[in-house]
Amino acid sequence: MYYNEIIQFERESKNITQKQMAEHLGIRQQQYARYEKGINLLPITHLKNICKYLDISADYILGLPDLPYPKR
Repeated sequence: MYYNEIIQFERESKNITQKQMAEHLGIRQQQYARYEKGINLLPITHLKNICKYLDISADYILGLPDLPYPKR
């Protein structure tokens, strides 16, 4: 899955509308829809806010493995 598909899946599983998500981010619903469709790239600041709102990690959205970071 691409990051935009993961965000859409998680949003829908929590019964959050695109309009609600857009309002949380302070943008128009049409702009948010472009992010979810992969038409426009999602800014990191929005990614951070989406993670908090959906209570998921950025690693999960970005498809990174759920492994501990190596110790230095």
